[in-house]
Amino acid sequence: MATESSESEEEGKITGGNQHLIVEDDLREMGKKAAWSVSSCKTGNGVSSLRDDNLETYWQSDGAQPHLVNIQFQKKVKLQLVVLYVDFKLDESYTPSKICIRAGDGFHNLKEIKTVELVKPTGWVYLSLSGNDPRETFVNTFMLQIAVLSNHLNGRDTHVRQIKVYGPRLNPIPHQPFQFTSREFITYSTVR
Repeated sequence: MATESSESEEEGKITGGNQHLIVEDDLREMGKKAAWSVSSCKTGNGVSSLRDDNLETYWQSDGAQPHLVNIQFQKKVKLQLVVLYVDFKLDESYTPSKICIRAGDGFHNLKEIKTVELVKPTGWVYLSLSGNDPRETFVNTFMLQIAVLSNHLNGRDTHVRQIKVYGPRLNPIPHQPFQFTSREFITYSTVR
């Protein structure tokens, strides 16, 4: 399987990809709560193509590298996983080969948290945001930036078909081992 990297490790390589999106139940998609922007795009292939849940559409950059996807939240959120759908078989030289993920409070203080190299990926590529320390299971941030640093076959512009951002699903009751979903169960969850 593939390895991933943080600043202190050697750069990781990810090969292949998963044809079906599989995410654990304790994670929730956070992208709906964010404002999305890109550094550049061809007409008709903008941000909406990244979020439309259609694997036939894609964001296509238009300009010099690095190509950036900016994901900004109104309040600080916990993020744990970034999942991208890329397809080397369809996109060839437009497929990203090196991606960097940065996090921070805004554009002024983004810090690189992970760099990965993709080797001819086709499908969903999972990028964990957790650090080397087992206690670091998520990133607490206002902004996430995904930078495409290079493409396969020295391609200039890039294609990314989908991006999903996941954070931990919060338990509504602190120190409660069970996750109740209805109000009635939450009301009667405490024993006197």
